[in-house]
Amino acid sequence: MKSKSKISNPKSPRSPVPPFAHSPIPSSAPLAYLSAIRSILDHLEKTQLPQIDRAADLVIHALTHKGAVWCAEIGHSTQNDFINRAGGLAAVQSFAQGFTVSETISDALKDRSRGENVECDLETIRHAIRVSQLRAGDVLLVGSVSGKNRAPVELALACRAIGMKIVGFTSLTYTAKVESLHPSKKKLCDVVDVAIDNGAPHGDAAVEIAGIEHKVLPVSGVAMDVAGWMLWARVMEKMSDAGNPPTTFQSINRAGGKAAYDKALAQYNQRGY
Repeated sequence: MKSKSKISNPKSPRSPVPPFAHSPIPSSAPLAYLSAIRSILDHLEKTQLPQIDRAADLVIHALTHKGAVWCAEIGHSTQNDFINRAGGLAAVQSFAQGFTVSETISDALKDRSRGENVECDLETIRHAIRVSQLRAGDVLLVGSVSGKNRAPVELALACRAIGMKIVGFTSLTYTAKVESLHPSKKKLCDVVDVAIDNGAPHGDAAVEIAGIEHKVLPVSGVAMDVAGWMLWARVMEKMSDAGNPPTTFQSINRAGGKAAYDKALAQYNQRGY
């Protein structure tokens, strides 16, 4: 009995297999990253619950006393996960600001003195607060992993100056090793009412991979997101325990989801939370 020969197509040679295609899955780097994230979760559980509880009290006081709750930039757009979110609080609203001046001038005239010292980036923040809906008694969430940058520090200072309460998300390990860029020389943890330490290491990246000279894979994004949802969870829990549950959203993609969303939105607009 003749054996069947294999049919080959000389016109379609097999492409060479990349040397990394058969790396074992899971490999050590993904597992190392998961380990780093577990360390962050342990840190939040073991050290940050008191701060989260204090922050929740600030939020609850604002919501039950005709105040608003705002979320500014807390790191790489993580704050967007909290806004208009299925399972989230209807009351959490975004605060972002920008200011543009369109001007053209010759190079010869660019260095003229204006007669006063104006730090445009900081003045833009102050102006935005003056013309915004931010009010005394409101709460603002703001973040900076390193805690050193000018904008979040100025935002916290300017909001506190009008009577707002500020919850800051930062890494105390990171911020201890850097110098502030703000004129006051203060860091974010110095200018907020409650500082929530996200536990990120200095430099944020947490995993070593052979062949790369520095650590990679940042953890602060996950940390900020989890810490934020822990805060909202505590707000929901405490308000519900008090018999005054806040308005929350269901997924619009569930059966009847659009009607449930519209009802929740109407309730939020009627009572403010």
